[in-house]
Amino acid sequence: MRALGARLVGLLPARADLDAVRRQPRRDLVAGVTVAIVALPLALGFGVSSGLGAAAGLATAVVAGALAAVFGGSNLQVSGPTGAMTVVLVPIVAAHGPGGVLTVGLLAGLLLMGLAVVGAGRYVRYVPAPVVEGFTVGIAAVIFLQQVPAALGVPTPEGDRVAVVAARAAVEFVRLGPHWVALALAVGVVAVMLAGARWRPTVPFSLLAIVAATLVAEAVRLDVPRIGALPSTLPAPSLAFLDVSAIPALAGSALAVAALAALESLLSATVADGMSVGQRHDPDRELFGQGVANVAAPMFGGVPATAAIARTAVNVRSGAGSRLAALTHALVLAAIMVAVAPLVARIPIAALAGVLLATAIRMIEVGSLCALARATRSDAAIMVLTALITLTFDLVTAVLAGLAAAVVLAVRKIARSVRVDQVPLDTGDHRAEEAALLAEHIVAYRLDGPLFFAAAHRFLLELSEVADVRVVILRMSRVSAIDGTGALVLRDAIERLEHRGIVVHLSGIRPEHRRTLAALGILERLTAAGRVFPDTPAAIVAARALLHHVGVLPAETRAG
Repeated sequence: MRALGARLVGLLPARADLDAVRRQPRRDLVAGVTVAIVALPLALGFGVSSGLGAAAGLATAVVAGALAAVFGGSNLQVSGPTGAMTVVLVPIVAAHGPGGVLTVGLLAGLLLMGLAVVGAGRYVRYVPAPVVEGFTVGIAAVIFLQQVPAALGVPTPEGDRVAVVAARAAVEFVRLGPHWVALALAVGVVAVMLAGARWRPTVPFSLLAIVAATLVAEAVRLDVPRIGALPSTLPAPSLAFLDVSAIPALAGSALAVAALAALESLLSATVADGMSVGQRHDPDRELFGQGVANVAAPMFGGVPATAAIARTAVNVRSGAGSRLAALTHALVLAAIMVAVAPLVARIPIAALAGVLLATAIRMIEVGSLCALARATRSDAAIMVLTALITLTFDLVTAVLAGLAAAVVLAVRKIARSVRVDQVPLDTGDHRAEEAALLAEHIVAYRLDGPLFFAAAHRFLLELSEVADVRVVILRMSRVSAIDGTGALVLRDAIERLEHRGIVVHLSGIRPEHRRTLAALGILERLTAAGRVFPDTPAAIVAARALLHHVGVLPAETRAG
């Protein structure tokens, strides 16, 4: 019990969080307001799309956004309703009604807190990049298809397969007579958001498009469905929705929601770390914070929540440095609920559908997909498989299938790459030589065996701890195999080292690995900079010459 108590204390907010809040409060407040402007139409849209209404989405953004900001494991994370979660919730609403969704959210929150206590957060980083990209594509496709009925201005047909429902909506659009007004509003919002994002990425064009569509609809009195009445305050917390007898039937759905919340939140936190300088999240504490948020949100009528990658990215780009920004985002949304609820109620549903259609389109990173597809055929196959299963079944099934396929293909690749070579002694491996290099602020790492997704992350963590070094030489001659995730992590490690002012040299790259590394842009830049060498001695000579040139090494060191 004492160990459990200490573990729980370690998951709670600490003094360091308060110290971070005090560093730049003005920048955090500005970032929080910026994120709230971006989050408002998304919160409303995902609430409507989930089947519980716009008020549920707004309540989720306020309650879950505030609690996850306080209790989560990232200083930069922004939480609320998301498209990925909406995809999971729609069939739950159809099968069990709104009360079932709220019960699932509460159970999922408890599961997330349990995962945090047992330290499960560290394992999510082993999900391969093709699986992540695949289910992101699948989520985007599902979100897009979910919005087709609203964009066409027709009632949502019955069915639990989004592709079938979208096709039926198109048939109804033609049969009932095309509702061009709704379609024009949705297409207009999409066009404004996509064009605006390319022209001025920092401007919240989603909100501007929503406002413009609402003003047009009011000015010419368009006959289109609206959001409808919204409460001006959050409802009092209640557990009236909880049906204990229904818990066994909802346990599987709760597990799926918890798995998705954990996966999306920790991936989002990793993205935030990569976009910032000096930030690193605590994965177990992040799970705990998401658990607290999901336990509380249903009590106020909110849907299950998770971290939102897009809103988190806006937060980072806006200069956020502490939890105050995400907390401010939630408070601003609460103020909007109080001040302008009647105006928000007049927003056309078709305009919100346009916001989500544009969001789905922007979720797909074409460059990243093409790079992974070119890296290896197995990565491309895993990505396509995960996307198709996400579209056909559900996200959790897709992730499990993607992981299983990645493991099978990885074992197959390892089996093909195993061989026994008679390798002569390498004098560069002697401790005296390595000590001499370290004294010259040079360190050489030899990578042995396959650089796959699990080993790649461990390699990145080890390189992140390099200190008091000016040049790192990565010796690649004994890398037996490398996949797309390994290459991505290698690129991330090189960029992190370079950001700290450390020069990276590569030596001994095998011909069969050049295609994978070249597809992700690693070789082209380093080769152009003269930092790729055929062997380690050449890399060491170049490192010493560089350090002499910048004055780190005296002239006699180069001569020696």
